[in-house]
Amino acid sequence: MRPRPSWTLSALAVPLAFAAVKLALHAFAILRYGWFRDELYYVACSKHLAWGYVDHPPLSIALLAASRALLGDSLVALRTLPALAGAVGIVVIGLLVRALGGGRLAQALACLCAVLAPVYLLLDHLYTMNAFDQLLWTLAAWLLVRALDEERPTLWMALGIVMGLGLLNKISMMWFGGALFAGLLLTPHRRALGTPWPWLAGALALAMFVPHLVWQAQNGWPTLEFMRNATQLKMTRTPLAEFVLQQVLVMNPATLPVWLGGLVWCLRSSRWRILGLMFLAVALLLVASGTSRPNYLAVAYPMLLAAGGVAIERLTAARGRTWARAVVIAAVALLGAPVVPMGLPVLPVEVFIDYQRALGIRTRSQERTAEAELPQHYADMFGWEEMAERVARVYHGLPPEERAQCGIYADNYGEAGAIDYFGPRWGLPPALSGHNSYWLWGPRGVTGEVLIVLGGSRADQEANFRSVTLADSVRCEHCMPYERGLPIWVGRGLRMPLRELWPRLRMYI
Repeated sequence: MRPRPSWTLSALAVPLAFAAVKLALHAFAILRYGWFRDELYYVACSKHLAWGYVDHPPLSIALLAASRALLGDSLVALRTLPALAGAVGIVVIGLLVRALGGGRLAQALACLCAVLAPVYLLLDHLYTMNAFDQLLWTLAAWLLVRALDEERPTLWMALGIVMGLGLLNKISMMWFGGALFAGLLLTPHRRALGTPWPWLAGALALAMFVPHLVWQAQNGWPTLEFMRNATQLKMTRTPLAEFVLQQVLVMNPATLPVWLGGLVWCLRSSRWRILGLMFLAVALLLVASGTSRPNYLAVAYPMLLAAGGVAIERLTAARGRTWARAVVIAAVALLGAPVVPMGLPVLPVEVFIDYQRALGIRTRSQERTAEAELPQHYADMFGWEEMAERVARVYHGLPPEERAQCGIYADNYGEAGAIDYFGPRWGLPPALSGHNSYWLWGPRGVTGEVLIVLGGSRADQEANFRSVTLADSVRCEHCMPYERGLPIWVGRGLRMPLRELWPRLRMYI
């Protein structure tokens, strides 16, 4: 057992400084572009608190409900929590470096790489479960290193709690658990399996996850249907070469020597080979699936960044090489900074489009949809308020007797979330949709005698209504192509009562 590293404030000065830089970047960009599709859906979910949702467990939604109660519903309030989670994640990376035996140079290098990674900038800019997923994985890696190094049962219990929270936030924490078990089996750390503590940690995590499993069973295991449909109908297959290239891009090409060096250092270390094997296990799982998004592996990189910082610090510690430390830090900062706009909207839209073209870097969408000039993660921040306003014009153009019974049906949760968030200012009723958790919330008392319907063809509407009118269309310059020119229909006289039609509208994808 090595001497325990000190956890004084001075030992954390470097990661705290980088955490402050990260917060400053997010504060600068917090109101650029606009609401993201999933953020609108998450706000809607937070008004229907439950132990689960079709496409995610409950923790991030419960946190959002608490945030809304304390801070309100503004975009600044919404994005404060993920930005803070990202900043705390930087500090935990610094703690992980210390646990691996690194000093200030290692901390600076690992934290700098994490700050510059476009994928972390994006995930911590938006309110989704991914910001908390990233933090919980990093925290779990730190606790694992300490549990293996210090052999303290309380650290295993803390790891179990973090893994349980991770499962309640995103079920991909199962990857961490599976990779951990494989890593223990394949390294000298397997002796830990001869003690009760790893098993108790796993049991604790599973016990915390049980309420969500009960909810899944009560609702027909909707997440399994969602995952199956997404794999078969929405996600595109990603060849191995492209998967690797996307990893380099989303992590920032300037950080490649650090995390790749960290992987090599881990695999060559008998003590910390488990970290390298865990990373490779998760990577192989994602490659084998063939349809993973570039950001799915991002949760596993902090332990490589920490290890890479330690490796480079030790490599440059020899006499006469200390000058190389400043060179490495400067090179990563100077080469990595130009990639920041790929993950954080720090540039005006038109400037970004030209900048992206000049830089020659683009992360391709993993979905079977037409692409916009902007990457999908930026394009999905445009058009929502304008869409709700167009629907409001149609709604208020109806005769009073029709308006009193009119419902609004949207094709996807982004459109429905926009109606629910922006609609109240124009007196719109709650939105209906068959997409994911909106389907679980049902028709909300709407009969279907008069419905405003977003999207679909005239033939689709005439198959369902006795009378159909094209009332308007949505106009949006920078949004995704399938949201541009979106027709707004008014359907009258639904041929089948909406409650009877509802089971056919389910769309888990």
